[in-house]
Amino acid sequence: MLNQNQTPLLDTLKVCAERPHAPFYTPGHKQGVGISPKLADVFGKAVFRADLPELTQLDNLFAPNGVIQQAQQLAAKTFGASYTWFLVNGSTGGIEAAILATCGTGDKIILPRNVHSSAIAGLILSGAMPVFVNPEYDPILDIAHSIPPTAVKAALEQHPDAKAVMVVYPTYYGVCGDVNAIAQITHQYNIPLLVDEAHGAHFAFHPQLPTPALQAGADLTVQSIHKTLGAMTQASMLHIQGDKIDRDRLSKALQLVQSTSPSYLLLASLDAARQQMALHGKELMSYTLRLADEARTRIAQIPGLSILQIPPLSSLPKQEIGFSRLPWEGRLGGSPGFIALDKTRLTVTVSGLGLTGFAAEEILDQQFSVTAEFASLQHLTFIISLGNTQKDIEHLVQALTKLASCSPSKERGFGGEVLCSNIFEMENSMRISPREAFFATTETLPAQETIGQICAEIVCPYPPGIPALMPGEVITKPALEYLQHIQAMGGSIGGCADASLKTLKVVKAKL
Repeated sequence: MLNQNQTPLLDTLKVCAERPHAPFYTPGHKQGVGISPKLADVFGKAVFRADLPELTQLDNLFAPNGVIQQAQQLAAKTFGASYTWFLVNGSTGGIEAAILATCGTGDKIILPRNVHSSAIAGLILSGAMPVFVNPEYDPILDIAHSIPPTAVKAALEQHPDAKAVMVVYPTYYGVCGDVNAIAQITHQYNIPLLVDEAHGAHFAFHPQLPTPALQAGADLTVQSIHKTLGAMTQASMLHIQGDKIDRDRLSKALQLVQSTSPSYLLLASLDAARQQMALHGKELMSYTLRLADEARTRIAQIPGLSILQIPPLSSLPKQEIGFSRLPWEGRLGGSPGFIALDKTRLTVTVSGLGLTGFAAEEILDQQFSVTAEFASLQHLTFIISLGNTQKDIEHLVQALTKLASCSPSKERGFGGEVLCSNIFEMENSMRISPREAFFATTETLPAQETIGQICAEIVCPYPPGIPALMPGEVITKPALEYLQHIQAMGGSIGGCADASLKTLKVVKAKL
């Protein structure tokens, strides 16, 4: 009988690592004996003893019937799923598999335009055709939130043959949309709701955090356990519930996008992270929330800085009221695309200091030894997790205080005005499927000559990895200007062959 005190995979890995034997199997370093001395100096040798392959006792990730199966069953119970898969290729592999399991060539899937680049990879692999829904947008802060339920309803009415709906919950900024309402609308068409919950693995462990996606009605959710909990980088989970997902097809899809040589260090870290949260999750999250609340309160008092909060109800247009699963009367605020905020995600607006987020990030990192999760034009975003300490919060507050005291005048720097248009509120410009564009014959042109052409590559500022252009989409002047402006202000562009953006790859026109 399994119980949450157990770590079946981790315990078995320990036994295998400590068993005296002559290893004639991969990996080549043979439990650390053959590693570089420099590697041993940095990591020590102990961890390499547990870097083992799929030995009989350690089960098989793609056909588990032993300790991996037991560990996944415990995780499913902890996170409220009917079935859970461990992922060693991050949430990226889980998102790709979710699309592959629900959509085939030419099938439609409804998803937000500010979706992560992994979803675009899923479209390329599956051949599915995206129906993009514009997210709610804050023009003052220049932040795209979640998609409103009414927009999902309109998209399904226009495309009733869609095979699935996907949402991002929460966004990189910690903003949560109304998954419950979207699930109800989606299920009226008897199709699954897929959720990219990469940044919400901790939601299940404290009532002051947003509602977990499964509890809100999602059929499938993918969580990066490494992002906000205690697993190693790349260690994630995929959860399902209900009968709208073909479990066998999903298992086969995961085999396509994951390594046949999974790291047992990553798998064991998932097992341990699950046990830690099952036993101590509320206590750990209570402490984390206290740290986050303290940081939020103290930083908000620093002149020139402000903190992302749920918008007040009085600021909302009347037609926006009434779409949430909860009654709007008596609520502090919110909107259909922003009904909750993960308070452990701290977004600080620095434009009032006359700085871009990119410049502020560099100053904090190089001069004050504080490293943010990511920067955008006006903001810095920090993740406060169970691994942070009171000392970290003091360091952050003091660094931001010093940043504010030595910031340039607005005349010398960025004045806080909105410097670019909202690229996520443009008319859907997909001309061919991402798969067709990705595999098409391409040509490389000077960037200014590509306007009106069909893009053949993924182009996005990273992080957060939200594509501004993607294969199959018509390149527009506003999108190109947005990318060039991000680059000019100190941001980085990824995904494309020419990171300088002097050229772009486009689908070559047929003669």
